Amino acid sequence: MITGEVNTLMIWVLRLAHGFIPTLLMALIGVIYYSAASHAHGFWLCLAMAALLIEGVVAVLNRGNCPFGYLSAKYGDTKTFHELFLPKTMAKQMFRINGVLVAAGCVYLPVRLSS
Repeated sequence: MITGEVNTLMIWVLRLAHGFIPTLLMALIGVIYYSAASHAHGFWLCLAMAALLIEGVVAVLNRGNCPFGYLSAKYGDTKTFHELFLPKTMAKQMFRINGVLVAAGCVYLPVRLSS
Protein backbone atom coordinates (compact mmCIF):
# COMPACT_ATOMS: atom_id res chain seq x y z
CA MET A 1 0.00 0.00 0.00
CA ILE A 2 1.31 3.44 -0.91
CA THR A 3 1.65 5.83 2.02
CA GLY A 4 -1.21 8.31 2.06
CA GLU A 5 -3.52 6.11 -0.02
CA VAL A 6 -7.06 5.84 1.33
CA ASN A 7 -8.39 2.32 1.74
CA THR A 8 -12.13 2.81 2.28
CA LEU A 9 -12.87 -0.89 2.72
CA MET A 10 -10.30 -1.22 5.49
CA ILE A 11 -11.55 2.00 7.14
CA TRP A 12 -15.09 0.58 7.07
CA VAL A 13 -13.92 -2.72 8.59
CA LEU A 14 -11.97 -0.92 11.32
CA ARG A 15 -14.92 1.35 12.12
CA LEU A 16 -17.20 -1.67 12.36
CA ALA A 17 -14.79 -3.47 14.71
CA HIS A 18 -14.25 -0.26 16.61
CA GLY A 19 -17.99 0.13 17.04
CA PHE A 20 -18.26 -3.35 18.52
CA ILE A 21 -15.51 -2.88 21.10
CA PRO A 22 -16.91 0.25 22.85
CA THR A 23 -20.35 -1.36 22.85
CA LEU A 24 -18.90 -4.43 24.53
CA LEU A 25 -16.97 -2.31 27.04
CA MET A 26 -20.09 -0.36 27.98
CA ALA A 27 -21.92 -3.67 28.48
CA LEU A 28 -19.08 -4.83 30.74
CA ILE A 29 -19.40 -1.63 32.78
CA GLY A 30 -23.10 -2.44 33.00
CA VAL A 31 -22.20 -5.89 34.39
CA ILE A 32 -20.33 -4.23 37.26
CA TYR A 33 -23.29 -2.01 38.15
CA TYR A 34 -25.76 -4.88 37.72
CA SER A 35 -23.64 -7.08 39.98
CA ALA A 36 -23.55 -4.38 42.62
CA ALA A 37 -27.28 -3.68 42.41
CA SER A 38 -28.30 -7.35 42.48
CA HIS A 39 -25.62 -8.59 44.90
CA ALA A 40 -24.54 -11.04 42.20
CA HIS A 41 -20.95 -11.99 41.64
CA GLY A 42 -19.28 -14.76 39.75
CA PHE A 43 -17.88 -15.56 36.33
CA TRP A 44 -19.40 -12.61 34.42
CA LEU A 45 -18.24 -10.08 36.98
CA CYS A 46 -14.71 -11.51 36.94
CA LEU A 47 -14.70 -11.49 33.14
CA ALA A 48 -15.93 -7.89 33.07
CA MET A 49 -13.32 -6.74 35.59
CA ALA A 50 -10.50 -8.51 33.73
CA ALA A 51 -11.52 -7.11 30.33
CA LEU A 52 -11.87 -3.59 31.71
CA LEU A 53 -8.50 -3.88 33.43
CA ILE A 54 -6.92 -4.86 30.11
CA GLU A 55 -8.68 -1.95 28.40
CA GLY A 56 -7.37 0.41 31.08
CA VAL A 57 -3.80 -0.83 30.65
CA VAL A 58 -4.07 -0.41 26.88
CA ALA A 59 -5.39 3.14 27.35
CA VAL A 60 -2.55 4.05 29.72
CA LEU A 61 0.12 2.53 27.47
CA ASN A 62 -1.28 4.50 24.51
CA ARG A 63 -1.42 7.72 26.56
CA GLY A 64 -5.20 7.88 26.35
CA ASN A 65 -5.34 7.22 22.63
CA CYS A 66 -7.10 4.24 21.14
CA PRO A 67 -4.89 1.83 19.20
CA PHE A 68 -7.58 1.66 16.52
CA GLY A 69 -6.94 5.35 15.85
CA TYR A 70 -3.40 4.56 14.74
CA LEU A 71 -4.62 1.75 12.50
CA SER A 72 -7.37 3.89 10.98
CA ALA A 73 -4.93 6.72 10.27
CA LYS A 74 -2.58 4.24 8.62
CA TYR A 75 -5.35 3.44 6.12
CA GLY A 76 -6.23 7.08 5.49
CA ASP A 77 -9.06 7.72 7.95
CA THR A 78 -9.06 11.36 9.02
CA LYS A 79 -11.34 10.94 12.07
CA THR A 80 -11.19 8.78 15.15
CA PHE A 81 -14.20 6.58 15.82
CA HIS A 82 -15.66 8.78 18.55
CA GLU A 83 -15.25 11.88 16.36
CA LEU A 84 -17.92 10.39 14.09
CA PHE A 85 -20.46 11.06 16.85
CA LEU A 86 -18.91 13.64 19.18
CA PRO A 87 -16.99 16.90 18.87
CA LYS A 88 -13.21 16.32 18.83
CA THR A 89 -12.71 17.74 22.34
CA MET A 90 -15.29 15.34 23.81
CA ALA A 91 -14.08 12.40 21.72
CA LYS A 92 -10.59 12.79 23.21
CA GLN A 93 -12.09 12.40 26.70
CA MET A 94 -13.85 9.06 26.14
CA PHE A 95 -11.15 6.96 27.84
CA ARG A 96 -11.26 9.27 30.86
CA ILE A 97 -15.07 9.18 31.01
CA ASN A 98 -15.06 5.37 30.80
CA GLY A 99 -12.32 5.27 33.42
CA VAL A 100 -14.45 7.30 35.82
CA LEU A 101 -17.45 5.02 35.19
CA VAL A 102 -15.33 1.92 35.85
CA ALA A 103 -13.71 3.42 38.97
CA ALA A 104 -17.10 4.47 40.37
CA GLY A 105 -18.45 0.98 39.71
CA CYS A 106 -15.44 -0.59 41.41
CA VAL A 107 -16.05 1.58 44.47
CA TYR A 108 -19.79 0.94 44.45
CA LEU A 109 -19.44 -2.82 44.01
CA PRO A 110 -17.76 -3.76 47.34
CA VAL A 111 -19.89 -1.26 49.24
CA ARG A 112 -23.04 -2.83 47.83
CA LEU A 113 -21.86 -6.44 48.20
CA SER A 114 -20.88 -5.89 51.85
CA SER A 115 -24.29 -4.51 52.83
